[in-house]
Amino acid sequence: MAQHAYGIDIGTSNFKLFSVANKKMINEKNVIAIKNKNEIYSFGDPAFEMYEKAPANIDVSFPVKYGVIADIKNMGTLFECFVQKINGQNNGGDFCIAVPTDITEVEKRAFYDLIAESHVKSKHINVVEKPIADAVGVGLDVESPKGKLIIDIGSDTTEISVISLGGIVLSKIIKTGGNKLDDTICNIVRKQYNLIIGSRTAEQIKINLADAMNSSDSTHVAYGRNIVTGLPAMKDISSELVYQAIQECLHSIIDSVKMILERTPPELSADIIEAGAYLTGGSAMIKNLDALIQKETGLKVNICDAPAEAVIRGLSEIVSNDKLHGLMFVPREKQYND
Repeated sequence: MAQHAYGIDIGTSNFKLFSVANKKMINEKNVIAIKNKNEIYSFGDPAFEMYEKAPANIDVSFPVKYGVIADIKNMGTLFECFVQKINGQNNGGDFCIAVPTDITEVEKRAFYDLIAESHVKSKHINVVEKPIADAVGVGLDVESPKGKLIIDIGSDTTEISVISLGGIVLSKIIKTGGNKLDDTICNIVRKQYNLIIGSRTAEQIKINLADAMNSSDSTHVAYGRNIVTGLPAMKDISSELVYQAIQECLHSIIDSVKMILERTPPELSADIIEAGAYLTGGSAMIKNLDALIQKETGLKVNICDAPAEAVIRGLSEIVSNDKLHGLMFVPREKQYND
């Protein structure tokens, strides 16, 4: 690809962008704050700090829902802002964007059109299926005939895929991810203590206390509003309570992993038993989640460093290495139009 080439991973929670020219990477919240309906007030991490705190004239929103683009206008604005931030200008280049596998061709094309219809002068636009980029980012040889099981637990979705020979053999997306875990924590705190907490507070509780095996005994102070009095209040939240909240969601992910394994051809199953599963995504950092999956499936579970950045690391390798360019393609509907 050209020297001005970029890898893009647009997640529900985070936007990740890699530039080949200066080897820089941006990993910020996929959030935009719009003031008075048409003025860009903030974007990225600073905009996320305003979430659930902004006045009525500032709309703070996530343009991506459940792994697909829900607000194309704001997502296009965000994309242009991030490209300008990484190199100081919107001078275009070649773009490679990661897309989920188990979505429609129309939804895949939306990722393509996001770049094609922006003010960034793009030369060539390609997409890579997210599990493939994930595997490259983990350090696997994706073009070998050996089967690999990738479990990517994101913010809104979990994508479970079996890959071999540079392609997807099986893939399934379920609408369970880090945000659903946050919601269950909000609900159980409200039910147990009559305390309403925000999603950002729930996320902090999850980061500090979530344990898939309920092996720890710790607490975290949560601040919110008491339902009965209507006044600000605080409570010590225990790791036991958090475990009660998240265990059902975690087991639903494991059930989906088992479903994929049941449909996997025997020869690929043998490879997966030998190599184990690879766990990526931000929620892969939940304590003892790898141990729980290993206990339930009998598979060894591998977690790489910074699992939330596995996809963008894979994209950076794909756009930089000529030998991996065959993993990229143009969405089918765009090919039909051409």
